[in-house]
Amino acid sequence: MTERTFYHDGSRRLQAEFQSERIAARLESFNRTVFIEEDQRFIESVIYFFLATADAEGRPDCSFKGGPPGFIRVTGPAELAFPNYDGNGMFRSLGNLTVNPNVGLLFIAMHDRPHRLRVNGTARVFRDDPLLAETVGAQMIVRVEARAIFPNCPRYIPHLRLAEESPYAPRPGREPLEPEWKSFDIFKDEVHPRQPAWKG
Repeated sequence: MTERTFYHDGSRRLQAEFQSERIAARLESFNRTVFIEEDQRFIESVIYFFLATADAEGRPDCSFKGGPPGFIRVTGPAELAFPNYDGNGMFRSLGNLTVNPNVGLLFIAMHDRPHRLRVNGTARVFRDDPLLAETVGAQMIVRVEARAIFPNCPRYIPHLRLAEESPYAPRPGREPLEPEWKSFDIFKDEVHPRQPAWKG
């Protein structure tokens, strides 16, 4: 995605129908291909984001990714990285990335001042990334090269109060907690024991 292709024909037709071409053009001017300082501060402060991927046929999927503050970090002018933690073992998102590297990330703050940032780009999954050694609980590292970084209107974001962060988010010096569902009768015989490579 470049500045000239920020919108495709489908977007353009709807903009014409709803007479939003001028505001769409103005909003397009905020699109950037490198992270600014404000982007980095926001991204590295979040405790969750939403990740959109698609399979080889273009069928989309969307997942929630969470962790402690700083679990996702800006690692270059147009690059960010985040860990893959132990989950349910389906590997839908990372599986998609092995056949289709295109991703969309939505960072959203619903606590305190509402804020949204969207990042579209291409992703690679690494099993030997240097960040693994310094990221507690990481199985793999995903690096995203951004091709479009742009703010999004926060008007419909509800104002919520954060009661507490997830106790399952990996943190240094703390043994990981297993989710209760893994002990349910319908799952417990199928759950593989946690690998000893946990980085505490």
